[in-house]
Amino acid sequence: MAISYKDAGVDLDLYADAMRRIPRLLKQTHRPGVMPLDGGFAGLFRLFDGSRKYEDPVLVSGTDGVGTKLKLAVRTKTYNTVGIDLVAMCVNDCLCVGAEPLFFLDYLALGKDDPELIAALVEGVSGGCMQAGAALIGGETAIMPDIYSPGDFDMAGFCVGVVEKSQLIDGSRIGVGDVLLGIDSSGVHSNGFSLVRKIVFEAAGLDVGDHVDELGATVGETLLTPTKIYAKLLTDLLADPTRRSAVTGIAHITGGGLVENIERIMPEGTWAQIDRSTWEPAPVFQWLQRLGSVEREEMFRVFNMGIGLVLLVQPAQAEAIGAALNAAGQTWRQLGQVVAGDGGAGYLN
Repeated sequence: MAISYKDAGVDLDLYADAMRRIPRLLKQTHRPGVMPLDGGFAGLFRLFDGSRKYEDPVLVSGTDGVGTKLKLAVRTKTYNTVGIDLVAMCVNDCLCVGAEPLFFLDYLALGKDDPELIAALVEGVSGGCMQAGAALIGGETAIMPDIYSPGDFDMAGFCVGVVEKSQLIDGSRIGVGDVLLGIDSSGVHSNGFSLVRKIVFEAAGLDVGDHVDELGATVGETLLTPTKIYAKLLTDLLADPTRRSAVTGIAHITGGGLVENIERIMPEGTWAQIDRSTWEPAPVFQWLQRLGSVEREEMFRVFNMGIGLVLLVQPAQAEAIGAALNAAGQTWRQLGQVVAGDGGAGYLN
């Protein structure tokens, strides 16, 4: 008897069905610079598209995944939000050098063809790209039955942005006296979910449909809250030349918490002092800490604790930038300041 690809676990008809659903999701994200290439093997983006000129452009790239938060998506059968997380994790990193996101690519890997699942995942990616102002210009979907078990999948993303070389924000201008402005996260974001799952499902024995009164939502709703995308906020904030020149560093708070992410951008001779008394950790982190009897320092090392992005700002412009954040509807607080040190960061208390 002849053996087919379908016998090996890959149904080409289902795959074609899934691929027919994707072009609409890509096209709704398109922005100036995207060049059409229907059916092509690559995505095209014209840097000098007539709408904006760059004197000395620097391309900025970032890549990431969603991690074990995907297990929550599988457990809740909610697949149209983790694509937002994917975009956020890549785009927010590129924003940290002052870049404008241009375009995005995604990679999906599944154990079997599932057009509905693929469409839901790409729907999230498309939605995240629209939030970020980045065009989704291509991607790849791989069906690998011997690698992924039925129901399992993984996804990765790749963002490319641009910034004028003269406007790079790379931390080199951070100086003693600069202040740290912390902008709220939307929750756990996309880091630490191996610990989250161990606390919630193993230690506490909860399930995704259980309601958490203090959070006003179910476990699944709380933990699947998408990662906040800071693209529009920073694009608007940095459009003002005075404000842009006053921002000396930007840190995306992911795995490792505030200290490990802020110290990545601190130059020699400086030290970022973070005062934990300046904010109350977001309720979801208080809930997780209590539920799992997790030590305070472990919480701050693993999670963002309610601060998703930190701006290092020259003190003369701190008030003006704070006013701009208020006008944008952002909750923020001054976390501390830069003092003399050996190029690191740490907590005062």
